[in-house]
Amino acid sequence: MTSHRFATRLNSFASRPEAEWAGLTGKPSVLQMAARAAKVEGLTDLDLNFPDHIGENPREIARRLGDLGLSINAFAMRYYSNPAFKLGAFTNPDPAVRREAIDLTKAGINATREAGAGLMTLWLGQDGFDYAFQADYATLWQHEIDGIREVASHDPDCAISLEYKPNEPRSYSLMPDAATTLLAIREAGLPNLGVTLDFAHVLYADEQPAFAAALVARHSRLLGVHLNDGYAKRDDGLMVGAVHTLQTIELLRQIRRDGYAGAIYFDTFPDMTGLDPVRECEVNIMTVKRMLRVVERLERDNRLAAALDGQDAVASQAVVQEILLGANAG
Repeated sequence: MTSHRFATRLNSFASRPEAEWAGLTGKPSVLQMAARAAKVEGLTDLDLNFPDHIGENPREIARRLGDLGLSINAFAMRYYSNPAFKLGAFTNPDPAVRREAIDLTKAGINATREAGAGLMTLWLGQDGFDYAFQADYATLWQHEIDGIREVASHDPDCAISLEYKPNEPRSYSLMPDAATTLLAIREAGLPNLGVTLDFAHVLYADEQPAFAAALVARHSRLLGVHLNDGYAKRDDGLMVGAVHTLQTIELLRQIRRDGYAGAIYFDTFPDMTGLDPVRECEVNIMTVKRMLRVVERLERDNRLAAALDGQDAVASQAVVQEILLGANAG
């Protein structure tokens, strides 16, 4: 089985603080959450939010994480430092606010590199609109492309990945789906750009995850895979495979075929309902490893290849369900 790095969302480890830090007042620190994450068997990496999780010395936090046995997979930008970003970061109507967002992103890229990582994820959730007649769409789009191009040009050796989501916090996002995101990357025209697929975002964009991955591989490159699950109505952040088991396996098969070599990142929300974050992450890792074993068996099964060649859904379902559930149907 191909060896994968496994990364996770650091804020998950603030879940059930009373079980980990008796008498804690306030929120746990970044290093407290990281030390808890280090207890997860099989976890290799963390993603850190910028500027939320980063102090003045990114090298020092990387060193401290290394002492815990963890590496940094990527940084992810968060545009919360200025309330004006609610009306847009790269697309804000105020040029000074747009400049602040772009400069903040450049600082985040610098911090990424100082910490020894090579991937920055941009989720531009603030860039969009909420009302008809709120904005000129061509202007919004141009601001977005200009901002993406400028930050991607800042350090050509740092990969910049666009993570799309249909909405939230804006009612309509400028990057709502795979096709629009790929169009933006094509217009920006820089080789260090790519796409992060978040499973729950893809679902409620009404996309089939493996198909989205295939489009990304054809027109750009896949830089990040965020696994979770949900009911395709919002970003539920449920455990891997909890609802869409077959779609998750199909996605893992697709990214394997396309040569994805990055980390599998768990963007799940145990903190929303007070789950044990260590055990939740361990189960996610075990689930993905089991799914990858299923993928290997599927790849060796000539019956599946023949069914796919003929677009024979009955035959393909028979093969997949046999491998998942066993050959003996009673």
